[in-house]
Order: sequence, then C-alpha cells, then structure tokens
Amino acid sequence: MRWEQVVQTARSIAALQEPDGGVPWPEGHVDAWNHVECLMAMSVAGLTEPVRRGYDWLARAQRADGSWPMKLVGGRAAEHGGESNHAAYVAVGVWHELLVTGDADFARGMWPVVRAALDFVVGLQTTRGEIVWERTAGGEPAGYALLTGCASIHQGLRCGVLLGERLGDPQPDWELAADRLGHVLAAHPEAFADKSRFSMDWYYPILGGAVRGAAAQARLAEEWDTFVEPGLGIRCVSDQPWVTGAESCELVLTLDAVGERERALRLFADMQHLRHEDGSYWTGWQFVNGRHFPHERSAYTAAAVVLAADALDGHTPAGGVFRDAGGYATDRPTAGCGCSHAGSRA
Repeated sequence: MRWEQVVQTARSIAALQEPDGGVPWPEGHVDAWNHVECLMAMSVAGLTEPVRRGYDWLARAQRADGSWPMKLVGGRAAEHGGESNHAAYVAVGVWHELLVTGDADFARGMWPVVRAALDFVVGLQTTRGEIVWERTAGGEPAGYALLTGCASIHQGLRCGVLLGERLGDPQPDWELAADRLGHVLAAHPEAFADKSRFSMDWYYPILGGAVRGAAAQARLAEEWDTFVEPGLGIRCVSDQPWVTGAESCELVLTLDAVGERERALRLFADMQHLRHEDGSYWTGWQFVNGRHFPHERSAYTAAAVVLAADALDGHTPAGGVFRDAGGYATDRPTAGCGCSHAGSRA
C-alpha cells in the first residue's frame, strides 16, 4: 500500500466519528476498546483533531470506578457492565499517542483516566493471576476469564507501566499484575474459558506480548492451517468459511512482532481484496458463498489495517508498539498459580 492509501483509510474512520467524539461500530454502538483502536489509527495518519476529540470522549464517558459501559449509544449506556480489556486498552492508546506525537502534556492530561482504568483492571485479578472479563452492572466480578481479553490486558498493563515511568509516577503494582498475568497466559491454558474456535485465542497471547520466542513459533505452527486461508486472510472462527480483515491484520501484527516479516507482508497483501474504493474495508468475506459478510464496512477493520501498515512500514515512532509488548519474563510462577515451575506450553 502507498502511504496516501493508508491516510485515505484513516480518513474513512474519521468520516464515521460521531459529533461527541465516539467512533461507532456499524450497528451504532461505541465500546472503549474499538474506539481506542480507531484513535490509534487516525493518529498514525496525523489526524490529530479527531483523535483528541476521541480521547475527550473517553474522559467524559469513564465512570467513577475507572470503567466504561460495554456499549454506549448516543453517549448513553446500552449495556452497563464494565469489561476489563476495554479499560486496559486505554493505556495502549495513550502510550501510542505519546509515541506518535511526543505530546507529554496530552499524556499528563490523560494520566488520571489511565490510572483509574488500570486500577479497575487490577481489581479484577484472581489469586492465580488471570483477570476476569467483566464487573457486572451490580458490581460483581465475572466467574471466568477470557484468553484474548487477558492477552490484550497484558499489553495494556505493560504500556501503563511505561507511561507511569515516563510521567514520573511509577506503578509497581501494575508491573506485578502484568508479570502474574503473563505467566498464566504462557503456562496455564486451563485458567481461561474455552473459546478456541476463535482465531483470536490462537494468536493474541503472542500479540499481547506474553508468549514469544520458541513458544510463539510453536503456537503459530499449531493452528496455522486451521485458520489461514492463502490468498484471502484468516478465518474469524475455525468452523465457518469466513475470513475477516481485522483478525487478518492482527495476525500481521503478530507475525511482525516475532520477526516473521515475509509472512506478515504476504498476509497483508492477501487481505487487500476487502478494500473499498473509498479506502474503507469490508469486515469479512464468506468464501463459499462469495459474498461480503456481514455486509458492512467497519471502522475497527480499517483501524487494524492502518496499524498493520505502520508496523510494516515504520512510518511513525509507534510502529513497534505491538512488537515491544514482549520481552518480559513470563516463566516465573506465582504463589497462587499452583505450579512450582512454568510449563513450556503456551
């Protein structure tokens, strides 16, 4: 892709932004995780004004406990529970924005938002180390954790630690929480609900930085033929003939993070059949019926494309934000994990 095409894709996201600053799904709701992903993509393209309006939206929509409603429509909560991975991703976004712009005043302004969000997240960590997926509207923690969500939280905690150090307000409790979570992600698959039919559960422990090195290579090889459709992209779920652009680009980022540049470039080229002439991207392609499915073009898919392009091209100083999520020790058992040494199974 030429860089002007990447910018065109980012502008397709900006065109969907609502007057209050939220970036919605095609069906109209906003959630904090996908909203942040869209802000990161627009920042890569230099669209500072809509990005900052989007962060203002986050600050206004955050609740007293540090969370965001799962879904907001027209600025009002449509689903009231608070997801842990939604809250954690705000730290990734603010760290990314600081890397892109160097604007320390912006980061300082968002720091109270990030602190409250990650404190909410750490408050949902179990003794073993996983972080349950939500706190309900009634204030109760969920009874289980999600592998993909926790892998994304791992990156969020790492970015939060870096941000705190940069701003002179270190957060050792977040670092400890990230270490505990990283170990569980790398060594305790039994800690998570079984969502293995989803491709995200395959690659996200690598993308979020908890699994790298030989374990990452083994994990990629284990399910490559299950999920990857040569020439098209990757499946969203293993049991449906449906490739999706966002998951394909997240796997591009995963491959780039472990040094698999040639495979990343090939996969990025393969998914370009989802590109629309206006720079936006279809969410997916049902390759048996030969139709776009669902019949929509989503901002979050466009955002994943832009972030993958930046990782491959190195256009901004934040191009390595997913690559840099790794490099932390995840082989240290914790007091509550139930093992005396870390397993090799990722």
